[in-house]
Amino acid sequence: MDDINGPQSGYGRGNEKFLPLVPSQAPLRADAQRNRRKILDAATDLVADKGVDGLTMDELARLAGVGKGTLYRNFTDKPGIASALLDDRVRDMHARMLEGPPPLGPGAPGGERLTAFVDAYLRHIAGNLDLVLLTESSSPKGRFDRQSYPFWRRHVEILIAEMWTATAPEPTDANPSDPVRTRAEAVMAVLSAAQLDQWLNRQGRTLEELIPQIQAIVSAIAAP
Repeated sequence: MDDINGPQSGYGRGNEKFLPLVPSQAPLRADAQRNRRKILDAATDLVADKGVDGLTMDELARLAGVGKGTLYRNFTDKPGIASALLDDRVRDMHARMLEGPPPLGPGAPGGERLTAFVDAYLRHIAGNLDLVLLTESSSPKGRFDRQSYPFWRRHVEILIAEMWTATAPEPTDANPSDPVRTRAEAVMAVLSAAQLDQWLNRQGRTLEELIPQIQAIVSAIAAP
């Protein structure tokens, strides 16, 4: 598999495995930290009140009580603000996956953890769908440019590997050299925000209806 650079956390049983973490914000001066926090708190309130469409830089600066120069020194555009809001929210889920109780956290078999991950991930995406879609639509590579994507994919890779009782099959024309990575990517494709938006907002389906069906699809993809 590809080498993973950046902050990492020890993970898994037996051989040591690593997961890339969302990079921490570089240390800021106390006044800069206060301004950044005011901006993010105001953005949270603005999105809750008016939705992502109502998140404008002018209104955000006014609500946060900061000048436009201060705002733009912290965030250059709406996707940057959305990304920072998501990073705040995703760290809690990362912690539960790494250190929380099973089956989402360590201590359960890989298949059970994967099922719990699908549930938690879909609820996370659904609860932040407009923010996720905004960040993904702002980049040519979409979700693949999100800082958290390697974490999600690597987590799924580890769980799939744990589900396989034998070593990965030898490569063939029909079997890529890294079948675990391929299946993890396929799982993440099923869980994409754009697909969830299609199901929830265009087809009118409910999350409670979708979750068990998607869990079954993911289990089939990941099965040895």
